[in-house]
Amino acid sequence: MSVRVRVPTPLRKFTNGADEVNAQGLNVRALVDDLETKFPGIKERICDETGKVRRFVNVYVNGDDIRFLQNLETSLKEGDNISIVPAIAGG
Repeated sequence: MSVRVRVPTPLRKFTNGADEVNAQGLNVRALVDDLETKFPGIKERICDETGKVRRFVNVYVNGDDIRFLQNLETSLKEGDNISIVPAIAGG
């Protein structure tokens, strides 16, 4: 089962510049692990040392923020679209 992952500019150094990649997983946690296997170093930019999604990183499944779903346990299905969006501060 494959899903499409949109990669933000700051993480594209891990994906050889690709703005979208395919990855697999039954849930977001497994997807992040698959991304780490394919693109070493990307997981530590998405997750903190405890394995939780970093505060300043938002992950969306089909436009829904996983923080309002089941977080890393959010189930995935074939064809889902995942977006990784770093928070941007300004002022």
